[in-house]
Amino acid sequence: MCGRFSLSTPASEIARFFGAAGAIPDLDPRYNIAPSQGVLVVRAAPTGGRELGIVRWGLIPGWAREPDVGVAPINARSETADTKPTFRHAFKKRRCVIPADAFFEWQMTERGKRPMCITPRTGGFFAMAGIWERWEPEDQPTGAVESCAILTTAANSLMAPIHDRMPVLLDKGGIEAWLDVTLEEPARLKAICRPAPPETMKAHAVGRKVNSPRHEGPDLLAPVGPEEEQGGLFTTTE
Repeated sequence: MCGRFSLSTPASEIARFFGAAGAIPDLDPRYNIAPSQGVLVVRAAPTGGRELGIVRWGLIPGWAREPDVGVAPINARSETADTKPTFRHAFKKRRCVIPADAFFEWQMTERGKRPMCITPRTGGFFAMAGIWERWEPEDQPTGAVESCAILTTAANSLMAPIHDRMPVLLDKGGIEAWLDVTLEEPARLKAICRPAPPETMKAHAVGRKVNSPRHEGPDLLAPVGPEEEQGGLFTTTE
């Protein structure tokens, strides 16, 4: 799964990489992005091509009566997303890419949960597969809400000791297919959602400050050594 990530790559650089046109959000670097917060997505534009957008992390299905009633899932299992009422429309029609410089996962150990930071091995950013939805009120003044969830898949050999799930991380070919609005066949979409090769990633332990979304800053990504682990790296809460 994926419950926290970071993004410090400028939106302008992301727009160039994906060939996205239109307005470019003015975003500060963020190192501890948490559920319910706004996140940057790349998606197909209504007029063709690609665009950047800011949507809420935690998917609200279009058929929900209220945007804040019930649980808004932050992850969707890629193996079953096409069959679940909450996800199936977005899986078929509203796919996106969620850029991330790193994501965090908590590894269970005998001493509690150890926060781990996973980054691309050669630098740059991950292209996480996502789905998005648009909730629109009926005769209410609250306005439309756009939201998203991150697709997950089985863990690869690097992630397996940390967690049994991981985000779907797209390569260039996967990005092209995932953002192709003409592609709707579930079997072909699921084939894209395979675990990323472990050699494209690396992982290291980080300090427990990342456990709280109140904390921010690049120091959250800094590796910690054995001495710091002994000094309180482990925790029983996130």
